[in-house]
Amino acid sequence: MSRTYQTTGIILKGIPFQEADRLVTLLSPDYGLIRAIVPGARKQKSRLRGRSELFVINELLIAKGRSLDKITQANTLESYPGLSKDLGKLAAAQYLAELVLNLALDDLPQVEVYELFNEHLRRLEKMSLAESLYGYLAQAVFHLLAIAGIGPQVHRCCVTQEELNPNFHDPSWCVGFSFDAGGLINLRIRDKEKNNTNPIVLPIINQRLKATELTILQHLNESSLPHPGKILPATILDSDFIVPWLKVEHLLRNYAEYQLGRSFRSVTLIDSLPTAEF
Repeated sequence: MSRTYQTTGIILKGIPFQEADRLVTLLSPDYGLIRAIVPGARKQKSRLRGRSELFVINELLIAKGRSLDKITQANTLESYPGLSKDLGKLAAAQYLAELVLNLALDDLPQVEVYELFNEHLRRLEKMSLAESLYGYLAQAVFHLLAIAGIGPQVHRCCVTQEELNPNFHDPSWCVGFSFDAGGLINLRIRDKEKNNTNPIVLPIINQRLKATELTILQHLNESSLPHPGKILPATILDSDFIVPWLKVEHLLRNYAEYQLGRSFRSVTLIDSLPTAEF
């Protein structure tokens, strides 16, 4: 007889399985990623139907199988109904779920990833229409990459290790960002190395960041989303922040794809939405 185990888990992914079942992937703080069958979940009157939907947190009783486990009982503890009421929030949540599917491990406790993912889902659900989803999404991705040990270096040059601070006085000032090096690159190294017989070879620069974008990036490690008025000069505050947030979000997305060696399918929906909706 198959042994059973209990755990709490949030549904990250679900697909139809056989005639009336659903195959779900869930994240458990105790066991990491779990793939399990939810028998009869696609039947209209099934008690497990709603409990196997995306982003539902259940207390679960699971039977261990040879290849796939089977969920036999599910008691819902929490869900995020506000996400499905806003297409932008839903798209962002699906992207974060796809990222977690690639970062979390199987058969190992994933308490920090589990708690962090749920914390950012709560923030997405509660955020107001006046706030930018790009900012929330950028910080969530930054936090998840950091906790997985592949967060970018955003305060020092990856080549020289010198500290890099935003320069708001020079409109042409910028720093480089290299996916291969894992973070920031001081672009002025080239000028310093011109007369050097053995110049430093710079890694490929994938993107350039202006002062505002660098400031935003350097404050994403904070526990809550930084307010522009607290981190930027007063002369910058009249500017539109959608573009800098968008550039930082795209940077972290592309960096994550590079580090994980795959593209995220869920970002197609994000990119199809008007900026005003996101």
